[in-house]
Amino acid sequence: MLWFWILLRIVLSPILYLGWWPRNRGARNVPKRGPALLVSNHLSFADHFFGPLPLLRPIFFIGKGEYFTGEGIKGLISKGFFTGVGVVPVDRTGGSSAEAALQTGLRILAEGKLLGIYPEGTRAPDNRLYRGKTGVARLALKSRVPVIPMAMVNTFELMPPGKPYPRLGVRPGVRFGEPMDFSRYYGREDDKEVLRRITDEIMQAIRELSGQEYVDRYAAEVKAELAGKPVRPVDDDGGLSDSG
Repeated sequence: MLWFWILLRIVLSPILYLGWWPRNRGARNVPKRGPALLVSNHLSFADHFFGPLPLLRPIFFIGKGEYFTGEGIKGLISKGFFTGVGVVPVDRTGGSSAEAALQTGLRILAEGKLLGIYPEGTRAPDNRLYRGKTGVARLALKSRVPVIPMAMVNTFELMPPGKPYPRLGVRPGVRFGEPMDFSRYYGREDDKEVLRRITDEIMQAIRELSGQEYVDRYAAEVKAELAGKPVRPVDDDGGLSDSG
């Protein structure tokens, strides 16, 4: 990731600032050292660029293994890019997708890094905030690190689904909230009611930062309906990896 981080700071940062004048707020709430869990809404592919932009530390994300297993030149480019922007593939050896993502997240935090999580589990189909999956609460309780709510702003308008390039004339940004304390729930990571309560509290904090309308449904269900596909039950314990 080091090569991309250097590229971002030296080359891309000036371009992003001069081209779009992003509005950023609350970066002081992110620890300058040590692990922290940054929990964000997910509106656009551009989130990967404008979210980490105001920070002096890289943010690591958990991603689908498919990002890293393509063949040929396209596969190499995909692997190099996602590695560069801090995406870590889920190691599913001997476990379910949710459990593998949890263990991967715990490992990243144990290394003292910043871990970014999109609890909606996928990019939103519109500019609204959707129900979070409880995997983020399990990770917060097991890791016992600071939880920082994070809200991407205007990135949906900047680069809507299906658009290969960001639009000009849109000012995106990111807002970081104050750390959230869930120590009163430590040791209860297997209590489903507690996990739902924590997840809803985090999503409410994100909503207050972003100003989005909240929809008490999973984004994956709505996307399936819009695509005319059968709506399948959603794994509520997921939401740790970016599923696109």
